[in-house]
Amino acid sequence: MFISPAYAQDAAAGGATAMLMQFAPLILIFIVFYFILIRPQQRKMKDHRDMLVQLKRGDRIVTGGGLVATITRVKEGSDEIEAEIAPGVKVTVVRGTIGSVIRPQAANDAAPAKG
Repeated sequence: MFISPAYAQDAAAGGATAMLMQFAPLILIFIVFYFILIRPQQRKMKDHRDMLVQLKRGDRIVTGGGLVATITRVKEGSDEIEAEIAPGVKVTVVRGTIGSVIRPQAANDAAPAKG
């Protein structure tokens, strides 16, 4: 009547090239997300895991809750670390809750130039 029949394009006419062109934007989006989001996050997790393994007595740490403490004892083979949050106040901290290690910054004083 008033509706004309619609004919589908032949799938063989475009072939593999047409299919690749349809998926190219999706592939490009995945590649961009990988390099902008996924890869840096994996690197950050690896660095944090390495930091937790290298903890030693005397390191100053910041927990996930914001407490600043000094490690007094590292229990090998365990996820627990004993830390001192105030003089004489020791707490047990789980390794996974440690957010960062405070490293003392050396002064960058150069010797005065002679002359």
